[in-house]
Amino acid sequence: MHELAAFKTVGLTKSKTMKALVTDEKLKALLQEDVEQSTRHLEQFRALLTKAKR
Repeated sequence: MHELAAFKTVGLTKSKTMKALVTDEKLKALLQEDVEQSTRHLEQFRALLTKAKR
């Protein structure tokens, strides 16, 4: 689970960085969608890890 969260974090960082650099609006929209989805996934992972620690 830790490795998956780390992988998603790296992808999130990459998408956020690339979104600031690209000029194509369709690509920006795709990157924004990825940022939002990755953020949701990381929040879900955090909730799962919190429950697992109990």
